[in-house]
Amino acid sequence: MALRLLKITLVTLLVFLLAAALWIGTAGKDLFRTATGSVSHSLCAATFVSHVDPQQIFQEEQLPLMRGIGWAIHYEVDHAMREVRTSVFGDFTARAVYREGLGCLLVHGGGAVPEAAGFEPAPIASTWPASMVEPSDPTIRRALDQAFAEPDPAHPRLTKAVVVVHDGKLIAERYAAGYGPDTPIWAHSLTKSVINALIGILVREGKLQLDQPAPIAAWRSPADPHHAVTVDQLLRMNSGLPFDETDGALSPMTRMLFLERDMAGYAARTPLAHPPGTAWGYSNLGYVLLSRLVRDAAGGSAVDAGRFVRRELFAPLGMRSAVIETDATGTPVGSSNVYASARDFARFGQLYLDDGVVDGRRILPEGWVAYSHSQTLKTGYGAGFWTNLVSEGSVPVWNAPWGMPRLPKDMYYGRGALGQYLVIVPSERLVVVRMGISIDYGTGTEDMVAAIIAALHRRSAP
Repeated sequence: MALRLLKITLVTLLVFLLAAALWIGTAGKDLFRTATGSVSHSLCAATFVSHVDPQQIFQEEQLPLMRGIGWAIHYEVDHAMREVRTSVFGDFTARAVYREGLGCLLVHGGGAVPEAAGFEPAPIASTWPASMVEPSDPTIRRALDQAFAEPDPAHPRLTKAVVVVHDGKLIAERYAAGYGPDTPIWAHSLTKSVINALIGILVREGKLQLDQPAPIAAWRSPADPHHAVTVDQLLRMNSGLPFDETDGALSPMTRMLFLERDMAGYAARTPLAHPPGTAWGYSNLGYVLLSRLVRDAAGGSAVDAGRFVRRELFAPLGMRSAVIETDATGTPVGSSNVYASARDFARFGQLYLDDGVVDGRRILPEGWVAYSHSQTLKTGYGAGFWTNLVSEGSVPVWNAPWGMPRLPKDMYYGRGALGQYLVIVPSERLVVVRMGISIDYGTGTEDMVAAIIAALHRRSAP
């Protein structure tokens, strides 16, 4: 009897091992490559772009997302080569390499790194004080205290930076240990708002039109269903491309970011899920396609794109710490890969508060700001920004799933994964930036902004 049970156990174990080997060789292979790619890229940027502790970033950001395989992940930060290599179970190695002026690149396979030398960007001046600006108002001080508090240690907020600008003046800021006014932080989908501005610049220059079919080379044929997709529809996420953050860890978004050398090429090959203009679906793929338009207009290479973004946007605004990363073909990763300080994003928000003008120079076309936060279909999305309203028939209501009902209805905002917020409140002449690593999105940003507005009202009362 014991021998029979042993045989059954051995057969069961053998079947399990064979099934595991088959899974690792198929779906598991992509899952592990995605995991190692995510770790390599994140820790490369932490080390060489943000200059923060990569071990801390691994513990706070990557490990909670690894879903039980964190113990099998090994990474190595090579300061001499300026790269990070990561493996899982000693295999599925991914390498991310730092390139000056261009951030980190996830390298697929061996061989040379495209534009490995990068470029030496010219310094960007800032008119803001070098030292940190402490809030003078005690209510605003308490609001920032609460933003950095940890009311639920099981679900930490891990706020890293808050910056408050009122009437164009920096009135308050605070940073976590290891972070400061010039620390570039991973902006995630706040990057989409930056791409909105870059497309706006190309529209102002006459190089693009919103209602024109997007000039994507792979969509040139009129017989292609993608051919009718316009620049406006890509910005508004109603192009017909699928909602791309589904399917768990192996979504179209993660496949594009961690498994594809040519991200825009992958996005262009993705079939439409709906006819253009008929349905909304959150679209990282669409914003990488918009980024390809930026690259093509800039000259076609990563360095061309990097110089264009700095010359036309970052430098005029004084975004001195900002960098946008590219894929191996030179296309900016416009879905997610801007690194910038909270001060940088406050300056960016001020550009929109000032109708696209900075220091008397028009950066964005006239009317672009209103366009950017006008609603798409009956959703709470605009074109690169979220709004605070949705519509039911002809009646505007609060944008409950994504909005902030305690804030004024004219508020609109950029939002990125792990709790990145750029909140713009035109009626209050207010910009608030909150950045951190909040896995569960419980950031308290709405409460903080509401408290700041209340404090400003009390200060202005007769």
